[in-house]
Amino acid sequence: MTERGFATPVLDAADVEALAVSARRLRGAILTMTALAASGHPGGSMSSLEMYQVLYGYANVRPGDPVWDGRDRIIVSHGHTSPGVYTALAGAGFFDLEDAVAHFRQAGSVFEGHVERSVPGVEWSSGNLGQGLSAGVGSAIAARLTGGGWHTYVAMSDAEQMKGQVGEARRLAAKYRLCDLTVIVDLNHAQISGHTQEVMPVDVAAGFAADGWGVIECDGHDTADIHAALHAARADATRPFAVLAHTTIGRGVSFMEDDPEYHGRGLTPDEYARAMTELGLDPVWLERARSERVRPCATAAEAPAATIELLPGATPRTYTRAKDTDNRSAWGAALADIAAANPDAPIAVFDCDLMTSVKTGAFAEARPDAFIECGVGEHNTAVAAGASSINGVAAFWADFGVFGLDEAYNQQRLNDINGAGLKLVLTHCGLDVGEDGKTHQCLDYVSALRNMFGWRVIVPADPNQADRAVRAAAGMPGCVAVAMGRSKLPVVVGETGEPAFAGDYAFRYGAIDEVRGGSAATILAMGTLVGAAVDAADALRAEGLDVGVAVVSCPLELDSTVMERLAGSPLLVTVEDHNLRTGLAASVAEWMAVTGQATHLLRLGVDSYRSSGTARDLFAEAGLDAAGIARSVRSALTER
Repeated sequence: MTERGFATPVLDAADVEALAVSARRLRGAILTMTALAASGHPGGSMSSLEMYQVLYGYANVRPGDPVWDGRDRIIVSHGHTSPGVYTALAGAGFFDLEDAVAHFRQAGSVFEGHVERSVPGVEWSSGNLGQGLSAGVGSAIAARLTGGGWHTYVAMSDAEQMKGQVGEARRLAAKYRLCDLTVIVDLNHAQISGHTQEVMPVDVAAGFAADGWGVIECDGHDTADIHAALHAARADATRPFAVLAHTTIGRGVSFMEDDPEYHGRGLTPDEYARAMTELGLDPVWLERARSERVRPCATAAEAPAATIELLPGATPRTYTRAKDTDNRSAWGAALADIAAANPDAPIAVFDCDLMTSVKTGAFAEARPDAFIECGVGEHNTAVAAGASSINGVAAFWADFGVFGLDEAYNQQRLNDINGAGLKLVLTHCGLDVGEDGKTHQCLDYVSALRNMFGWRVIVPADPNQADRAVRAAAGMPGCVAVAMGRSKLPVVVGETGEPAFAGDYAFRYGAIDEVRGGSAATILAMGTLVGAAVDAADALRAEGLDVGVAVVSCPLELDSTVMERLAGSPLLVTVEDHNLRTGLAASVAEWMAVTGQATHLLRLGVDSYRSSGTARDLFAEAGLDAAGIARSVRSALTER
């Protein structure tokens, strides 16, 4: 019996024979589950099957303890081959094969159409192609920072090698010499629209080699050859390796072999009967599985591991009106404090060539080994950072809003699905990006994350609140985005003239902070424009109009107790450096509609893309400076 871990190159002859016998049955299971579901991807599952058998059978994993800390990580990038993954996991003893076959692609079952983390043995929910290698890079980085010592394997298709994100991930892995990372590619030369050479030619071996990877080729249907290749890759401690496994789509059934038609459809009843007969299996399996499908799925969802939470660091810093400071600098200083307060915690800060702009230089200087410079590769960075966070690392990524969120929207959605714990700091948001112009005006940092179910969003009003929000976010579970602008801001002061977010102030997610009281109207302000809103309210007060200001830093979770009181105001005014249709105003309008509250709502925000210019001029042009806000509120009160 061959030991786990690929310590020796030779797979025991008895194991080779047993795997071959098992593969025939597992191919029947693949055909049965996809025929039963009348959908799925049997062709690629059959070409990848031996790869999966060797990975799950001989990597350092424990079928009886799928989340054992020291396990090797096996990440499947071409998640549509889930039938191959599920059957190989069952063959290795992770769960019952018949359960996976009967409940494949069934509502309420863990055995979804693409691999999901809820399945015992599955490390990462892969969405569209091209995500897996980035997740593998994040896992390998986490192994290094935590000292976990595991090896990461990434199973991939050949077609996805054409994606740009894969190239980003390859280069990052080579740069950091992630020798504990091995890719195995199912080189079956077929994809959903035809053969890869016809759809989009790509030289897979040359691509990996050019980026500094070692490359080994093997017969992807010879388990002994696969095992030997994985042993050689794991034994090399100088660089990451790619094992190119030459396979045939639909392997094992003559009429399916090398036919891309079977990439994405289950077999018809006649085809199923022919295929099962050819495999020497009984076609009655389909009816048996159909009868089992009416029963509940017995395999329970695997609970995801908790993400690491950090101590908030030293006593929060206090900023005064003596000197304006940007929220970016406050974030960078708080990050340095957090790192100092957690000296033994594995922390990683990911960067995309913007360290100076996003103010992470102090961390980079203090912990150079934990500062991951990814270059201009945002798609890869988003997934790598998210994957590191589910593998024991406290992961931060700071980037401009248009890059970290707008450009990487799908990747942030994937982090949400995977239950990641990424702390995403989005700078240069809104019109406050200034002279960079409309291509860099991230005006949807609230609305984009509104579309997801797990992300929290914090938009601090000034450096004091930014400092405390960052410290609080570091201790929050799950994914948290902290969005801010570019400009230096005056410290927000309360009625007494003291900083509103210093002293005894403690940041609480969802809280609404009232910094001015008023009976005629209440301005609900968010982020960069809070200072202008306060100045506007003070100016209106001098005119005899009693206008209050409440600071909303968590637009996706409004404190209902405070909102109920504020909704009694004759006029609510939302002010935000965001698309006025989808940000704070949308949250307030939704709250009012759901709770049945009724009052007049005036929305002030960004109603179109704007040109280049100073932030001051852009805000004035949009009516979002203090004078413009006062003018709009005055007009609304006068008209009433």
